[in-house]
Amino acid sequence: MKVLIVADEESRYLWDHYAPGRLEGIDMILSCGDLKQEYLEFLVTMSNRPCYYVPGNHDKGYVSFPPEGCENVDDRIVDVKGLRILGLGGCIRYNQGPFQYTEREMRKRIRKLRWKLWRAGGVDIILTHAPPHGYGDAPDRAHLGFSCFLPLMEKYRPMYLFHGHVHPNYGYNLPKSQRYADTIIMNTVGWQILDIEPRKREKLPVFGRFRHKKQSDTILPDNEDAGTRHVTKGR
Repeated sequence: MKVLIVADEESRYLWDHYAPGRLEGIDMILSCGDLKQEYLEFLVTMSNRPCYYVPGNHDKGYVSFPPEGCENVDDRIVDVKGLRILGLGGCIRYNQGPFQYTEREMRKRIRKLRWKLWRAGGVDIILTHAPPHGYGDAPDRAHLGFSCFLPLMEKYRPMYLFHGHVHPNYGYNLPKSQRYADTIIMNTVGWQILDIEPRKREKLPVFGRFRHKKQSDTILPDNEDAGTRHVTKGR
């Protein structure tokens, strides 16, 4: 399945300077948040394909005017042609803005999804706005990641965690892709296209506490994809 992932920055290549056929062959669009409603609506119209999104911390307008033709998967699991997608939008709380959560609040959101995760047999993609702590986040308060994403990946072993929020031009010299346990964590600020195929489902234990243990860091070169193929990158 050919998947377009977008986050944080509207691409002039895909919007202002769009050429017919540029989105040909796309099967699905995933948005990690902080994008204008009109941008997502344009991508859906031009590709004629579904878009699944989570809100970012600057998406206050989504509350009153969600992007038309797009599906909000925040705090949900959806199955799209065999690909199981879990949405956990928002970022760490740093002021009183929308879609911000403390570590404890995010951990509670994940706990509420345990039964759905068990019934789904795990998850293939975790779609977030903020990164996991220590894997693509930044040291300032507003761009810290969530530690509770780490045991979530350990337990359910998704193929990917896609996030945005931390822009490459912030100057932190962070890698585009990293591996944690069995999961590739990708900063998708801008846009990129991946080929992703569903995998065999497993029955997983529904009860029991997360037991987080430190994993060795792995920074992936641009051409490594752990069994799926990178097709196109953009920003």
